[in-house]
Amino acid sequence: MKTQNPLLGFSLALLAAATWGALAIAAQKVLAVMSAETLVWYRFWVAVVGLLLILGIAKKLPKLTAFSRKEWGLIALGVFGLASNFVLFSEALNYISPTTNQVLWQLAPFAMLFFSVVLFKEKFGLHQKIGLVLLIVGLIAFFNDRFSEILQFNTYAFGILLGASASTIWVAYGIAQKMLSSKLTSQQILLIIYFGCGVVLTPFAADSVPFEQMNGFLLGCFIFCCLNTLIGYGAYGEALNHWEASKVSAVTTLIPIFTMLFSNLGHYLFPDYFSAPNMNFLSYLGAFIVVFGAIFSAIGHKFLPNAK
Repeated sequence: MKTQNPLLGFSLALLAAATWGALAIAAQKVLAVMSAETLVWYRFWVAVVGLLLILGIAKKLPKLTAFSRKEWGLIALGVFGLASNFVLFSEALNYISPTTNQVLWQLAPFAMLFFSVVLFKEKFGLHQKIGLVLLIVGLIAFFNDRFSEILQFNTYAFGILLGASASTIWVAYGIAQKMLSSKLTSQQILLIIYFGCGVVLTPFAADSVPFEQMNGFLLGCFIFCCLNTLIGYGAYGEALNHWEASKVSAVTTLIPIFTMLFSNLGHYLFPDYFSAPNMNFLSYLGAFIVVFGAIFSAIGHKFLPNAK
């Protein structure tokens, strides 16, 4: 086990959060000329190649022959969860903004918490209950001016459904990763699951990248999306080696904040490429409340040590 280095762990967790925060913005641009399945397929295979090189050089490639039927079943569950999450998340960007999609992503840790309580008999602490209440209040505030659209069940509502589904279905991967962690390292698990996702999505991906429809800006966004998975998960995994998991998780809940920041900064610097977020003050406040709820759920027990 590596020596704890809080500053390095914090920096790596922040890098992961910033990388993932920018992903939705870049992906939405690429999706104008490419299907969600094709973009995700390229992202998985670039990550597979990168992890193969990293683990191969370190001589830490997983030994597949040592797996039991149960472990192969968990791998299949992880492939289903992560492939579905990536595709639904990307597809949602055709209907909702990157910030909205990332705010909905905060449903994932709470869904994981629910299944952990049911499946692993983990405790549902007071700080997590407070975090859940804050999540609900924050979501209501975030969508304060869009309820009429949502109730009409139009394309915006469909995008919200896709984004929420992407977050909750990620739990299948989270459960698989948790149960396989006693057998493999996080990077070994990711390599196997990335490979499985790439294979599963191959029939749905286009034969080639439409380079003829891409200018330099779109090509840059595409390359960033492909490298994002490797950089984001790599930084996240390394952060866990240097800092407490609860604190790393708390930092990565800042993803929607980074998305809002990058969206506004992108519009300010490059208005021809990036539109301003369509959000009022209450929506911004709601996003911060959602993030605070997720943070409190992750580390609130440190402030309420005697709470039952």
